[in-house]
Amino acid sequence: MTGRAVRGHRRVSRRPYVRWLAAGGLAAVAAVAGLAVLLQTGVPAACAAVPAAASAARQGKATFYDSNGAGGNCSYVSAPANRMYVALGPTEYDGAAACGSYLDVTGPKGRVRVVVMDQCPECPTGHIDLSREAFAKIADPVQGIVPVTYQRVVDPALPGPLAFRIKDGASQWWFAVLVTNHGNPLRKVEAGPPGGGWKTAVRHDYNYWIIEGGLGPGPYAIRVTDDQSRQAVAEGIRMAPEQTQQTNTNMYGAPARPAASPSRPPTPGPTSAAPTPTAEPTPTASPTTTDGAATGDVPGPAPLAAGSPATPTDCH
Repeated sequence: MTGRAVRGHRRVSRRPYVRWLAAGGLAAVAAVAGLAVLLQTGVPAACAAVPAAASAARQGKATFYDSNGAGGNCSYVSAPANRMYVALGPTEYDGAAACGSYLDVTGPKGRVRVVVMDQCPECPTGHIDLSREAFAKIADPVQGIVPVTYQRVVDPALPGPLAFRIKDGASQWWFAVLVTNHGNPLRKVEAGPPGGGWKTAVRHDYNYWIIEGGLGPGPYAIRVTDDQSRQAVAEGIRMAPEQTQQTNTNMYGAPARPAASPSRPPTPGPTSAAPTPTAEPTPTASPTTTDGAATGDVPGPAPLAAGSPATPTDCH
């Protein structure tokens, strides 16, 4: 196994990562030779963009690496607990525009859903870099590099309501915020005092949205718009650097619920009446926030829905 310290977490200091390939005797030589050939393969211009819809499947190749628990170039606090993540090359990473979106990846053994968490600086378009755990779900890790089909997931199941994290060094004179749990790629982030005066933030390649000159001491209202033109507003976001602030505002729909564990049916009593069914409460998008300093890692993908992948575009 070989490793190289290349991958970055934010725009300045680069965090090390480990790229894994097949190792041992002639198999290792063959794997390295195969990697060199594949990395020199050209990619058609039609494939040089982040997949924009679930139907726009792409063919390419996948390797794997280990972020060592770090949250990658998207500046997340940590990798998702289930370790289902992916790094994209500069074109598909698109200056952090892909951060927090999801891909369905199909390989020789099966299919896996991963969240975009990182950038792979040396990966050409069509080459995706999976976590080791995600790669193992679609191929034998001994192979090191395999052909895959992958596609962007539109409106994936959300792991929770929107969450916000103010960057270290931010103040009333310099506003910087990270947004998570949005599902689709974000197109715009605006912020201002509650009740008016929106200012548009500028996204940087480490996934923070910046407003030079700041917005005052806060609290703030933040309006986010995704690439499907959905919009959500959360209020009460505090100037509290390095704390993840959870809200009750969903970008769309409602968060995915974990599967209920089976339980033993109750033994009916001799005179017990059937319980009266009650309606489930309708989810609301409350703008209040709570301090979630212990959280803030990138959300893991929800379970895959049944269905076959769409017809791919050849990106070899």
